[in-house]
Formats: sequence, C-alpha cells, structure tokens
Amino acid sequence: MAQEHARTSAAPIRVGVAGLGTMGRNHLRNLRGRAGIRVVGVADPSLPARAAALVDLPDAHAFEDPLALLADERLDAMIIAAPTRLHHELTVAALRDGVAVLLEKPLAATVAEGRDLVHVASSSGGFLQVGHIERFNPAVEALAARLRDGALTRIHSVKTIREGPLPERIRDVGVAIDLATHDVDLMCLMVGERPVRAYAEATRSVHTAHEDLLLGLFAFPGGALGQVDVDWLSPQKQRKMAVLGPEGLFQIDYLHQSLTFTSWMSEPSPSFVGGYAPTFQGDRVALPVTKAEPLRRELDAFFGAVRAGHPSPVSALDGLWALVLAEALLESAAGGRAVAIDPPEVA
Repeated sequence: MAQEHARTSAAPIRVGVAGLGTMGRNHLRNLRGRAGIRVVGVADPSLPARAAALVDLPDAHAFEDPLALLADERLDAMIIAAPTRLHHELTVAALRDGVAVLLEKPLAATVAEGRDLVHVASSSGGFLQVGHIERFNPAVEALAARLRDGALTRIHSVKTIREGPLPERIRDVGVAIDLATHDVDLMCLMVGERPVRAYAEATRSVHTAHEDLLLGLFAFPGGALGQVDVDWLSPQKQRKMAVLGPEGLFQIDYLHQSLTFTSWMSEPSPSFVGGYAPTFQGDRVALPVTKAEPLRRELDAFFGAVRAGHPSPVSALDGLWALVLAEALLESAAGGRAVAIDPPEVA
C-alpha cells in the first residue's frame, strides 16, 4: 500500500494536489522545497488556465480530472482542495488506493457523506486528516494549552466572530458549512466537550443560493454557552474568539495571532466617558505567542504523522462532528426552533 511505503521508506513522499483554487495554490507554495516531499501531479478542471501554479514544479504532471491523477501517478499522499461537492468521491477513491489524505474542510457536503467517510477511513485502515487549519494557529494552540492546564476553573462562554466579503469561488455551500465549521470545531476543543442543543437564525442577502449571515447559539452539557457569528457581508475581515471564565477573559485574534487575558480587578475603579457612563476595565496582559503560518504547521503535522504511522491529528470523526453541528445550525434556522444534537452514528 502506498501509505505503508510512505511510513517505512526513506524515499520522498509522492504527493498529488487536487484543486488549484486559493487553498490549493497555498498548499503548493508550502510544498515547494519541502524536504522529503515530491509533488508528482496536480489536478484542476480549469487547466491549462492555471498552469502558472506549476512554476518551479517541473516534475509534476497536470491533469484536469483528480481521478486521473490518482490512476496515473503512484501517490503516497493526496491533498484535496477541490470544491466541497467532490470531497466524498475523491477521498473514498484515494483511501481505497491506500493513499494518505489531507482533506480541506468541511469533511463533506452532507452529514451522510461524512459518516461514510468515517466508515471508509476506519474500515480501510487509511489515513485521513481533515484540514481544520485554525487548530494549527499558534494563538489557538497557546490558549488550548492554557485551558488544559486549568487557567479557567470553568468556562462560562465561548464567543466567535468570522466575517468578511463574499468569496467569488464559493457557490456550493453557505457560511454555516464553509465558515462555522471552523468555529464549532474550536469551541469543542476549548470547552472539552460537544454541545447538546443549538439555536440559530440566518439570512441570505448577496449569495445566490445559500445563507450568507448566521448567528448561532450552543448549549454544552457542562453549562457553557457558545455563540457563533459568521457572515459574508462585512467589508472587513475578522477572525476572533473570546473565552470567559471565573478568573477572567481570554481573547484571540486569529489574523494577528495574538492572545490576551483580562483578569478581574481586585478593587474596581471606574472610568468615565464624557463625564458619565462609568466603565470598568480589568488588568489586561498580552500573552506570548510564537507566530507561524498555520498551513505550514498543518502540513508538518500531516507528513509527520504519515511518516511515523501516528493517528491523524484531526480525525474524520472530528470533521464529522463539525459538520453535524453546522447542519444543526441550519436545521434550527430553517425551523425557527432549538434542536437537540445527538452524537453521529457511524458504522
């Protein structure tokens, strides 16, 4: 099997990339010059229009069909950055060929397809990592480590905001599947459990087929609440998280890779705006974060696990849960009611 070869041989890992949109080209940028990696093929239906992406990859063959890439090249690993509707078909084909897969999130277009991918990955013994890239943001890793070490005795709430202009390339899904899957995955990581109930409202203003603004609320079994704010309507790109507990407030800015903590004041002292409306500000400190590109760290984790035969750092089940929670938000928004969240059944 190709995956076993990659784990046991010192030969370079032979990699194919399916999809040369924004993320596919970013993957290629990070793969160029990487020790122990050889990109042997890329696939995109718009080739040769995107042949410029092959610059500095003289040994890579170009295909319009990713399945042809799988059939014609002896791959050890495949990065799938194709549209969501193609995730299931391409991932199943790669796993059944014994090829390790890094699959851009979301895991699949539907929960049913996601459940099948969990089953295929498990039954084939294949390696599948879901590309929840924010897990590899250094600020996220720093906060997760602090929470594991008990920096907050409990979590009252986790609030996220993820917004910006509508990407031209995304037409097959809305903000719940494309954006909220990031945040629900990170909420579960921070809280340390998965929610049992969801409520949401959504609107469509500029997207042609799907929701482009969604506000969602989750209830966790331990008492924490999660709030999701995602949209494609804002002229300003924002990616932020706030985690509140009895000891104070952690805040992340993903784009700037910053982490701060605001603690409660021992003796509150008000400040005033225009001579009235007193406000209170706790002691705020910037916490150390070593900045790095999350995608490069994600690829490091992927190839490291493939070489060593370690479990996937972001499993198919992790990706399925993110999809389940995003679909719960859509179900709630469509029905105008809170919905209960049951663990996904997988074979």
